[in-house]
Amino acid sequence: MTTLVLVRHAKSDWGSPSLDDHERPLNARGLRDAAASAERLAATGIRLDALLSSTAVRARTTAGFFGAALGLEPELDDGLYGAPASALLAAAAGRGVDAVMVVAHDPGMTVLAERLSGGDIGHMPTCAVAVFRWATPDWDVATAVDPDDWSFDAP
Repeated sequence: MTTLVLVRHAKSDWGSPSLDDHERPLNARGLRDAAASAERLAATGIRLDALLSSTAVRARTTAGFFGAALGLEPELDDGLYGAPASALLAAAAGRGVDAVMVVAHDPGMTVLAERLSGGDIGHMPTCAVAVFRWATPDWDVATAVDPDDWSFDAP
């Protein structure tokens, strides 16, 4: 079985407008939500092999909560910051394991979740978690089509 867990980083703090986007931390709500979401996911008994995270402070912090709850060390990937859906999926598949979590940003997270769900998810709010599973033991089904090229308007 192949598992992909998408987590959009928790709510960030916009209190310092001069702070570089990459360096924005989580606000109080984000810290609360990340801890609670991580514990809820861990309570499901899900088992993951890898946790990939954007290098942005808000994503790294969110990933830290999930890593602590799931017993995984987050692996930081510069390429996940602002990445399109195809890059997020490629990073997960390229890790070479069966079950991967990716903590990153919109719009890539929402686009990927929407495409993998067949359009049923819609917008992923901050700290949203989406779990996708395929019965195949490899990533071929998930990566068969580039999600950036998918269109629901086609017949």
